[in-house]
Amino acid sequence: MAGTEYPECIEHWTPGDHILWRYRGNVPAPRRADGGPDRIPGPVHICRPVTVVQDTDELLAVWVAPGTECVKPVLADGTDVHDEPLVTRYTAPRTTARSAWLGNGVLKLARPGEPWSVWLFWETGWHFRSWYVNLEEPRTRWAGGIDSEDHFLDISVYPDRSWVWRDEDEFAQAQRVGLMAPGTARQVRQAGLAAVEVIQDWGTPFRDGWEDWRPDPRWPVPTLPDDWDRTPTPMAS
Repeated sequence: MAGTEYPECIEHWTPGDHILWRYRGNVPAPRRADGGPDRIPGPVHICRPVTVVQDTDELLAVWVAPGTECVKPVLADGTDVHDEPLVTRYTAPRTTARSAWLGNGVLKLARPGEPWSVWLFWETGWHFRSWYVNLEEPRTRWAGGIDSEDHFLDISVYPDRSWVWRDEDEFAQAQRVGLMAPGTARQVRQAGLAAVEVIQDWGTPFRDGWEDWRPDPRWPVPTLPDDWDRTPTPMAS
């Protein structure tokens, strides 16, 4: 589950830079001789233009501003994915659609090599609501942003330090339809348990005061480029 760096990646971005936070689609893989599916990357199906808050060797923090035009997966007829019954949610034909980010904006925090990112949500008036641990492939960096793959299973964490698993039904269904091999599913569950240990110890980033952070009001809302799904340029041989 370790991420890799694209050859064209840069060392660090500057606060205020605009980059893309992207997820590749989960694609069923051909069966191997030993019966288990090989993991293959799918095309980008989620793209969110974000503003860099902080980028160091220890942490990448980005802001998804309200109203940002993003790309999300939808069913082929334009129906929202989560309106589809679970049994066919991951097998019904899909496409992508542009859509404005709703709500009050989200701060995303990601540590290099960690198989999750932590998102912070606020209600109106900057009343802090919760953290959200999104289990995912460790992110790969390239000149225009980062790429990952969502692992379905998530965790909500609340200011009183309580927590709860999220989307366990989707996690199980992804395995049933072959989007996640048993070995990968075990790794994802182990990653989730490792995240729970951090929560129970109230480690980084929960103890770091990010809930009091506010975006710079001078920051413009990033725009979605036409080539949002472009493939990073490989290094010349």
